[in-house]
Amino acid sequence: QVQLEESGGGLVQPGGSLRLSCAASGSIVSINAMGWYRQAPGNQRELVADISRGGSTNHADSVKGRFTISRDNAKNTVYLQMNSLKPEDTAVYYCYANIKRLYSYLSRDYWGQGTQVTVSS
Repeated sequence: QVQLEESGGGLVQPGGSLRLSCAASGSIVSINAMGWYRQAPGNQRELVADISRGGSTNHADSVKGRFTISRDNAKNTVYLQMNSLKPEDTAVYYCYANIKRLYSYLSRDYWGQGTQVTVSS
């Protein structure tokens, strides 16, 4: 069993900051890419940022300069530091990780349960 547990969501005022964490656990051989998607009601799920095993990052244009993705491979954890938050950042944020499990030939994506981020005054 592989699980991704998210934490760090909540309610913040515009201009505030939050730090999301997502830790993978289970029978893991290796983790390739990790990242974050978000989905607001009535909207498509969109990629926010991702990071390779070696640390190469990509951020959506809408969050560049405000959000920073990082990872700690020793802890199997990916983070999303969110600064200068705007109301339009309000969404459920889902982490994912591409993982090769023990005794599996292939890797696949695993998803966290989602955490609500609300930016409102």
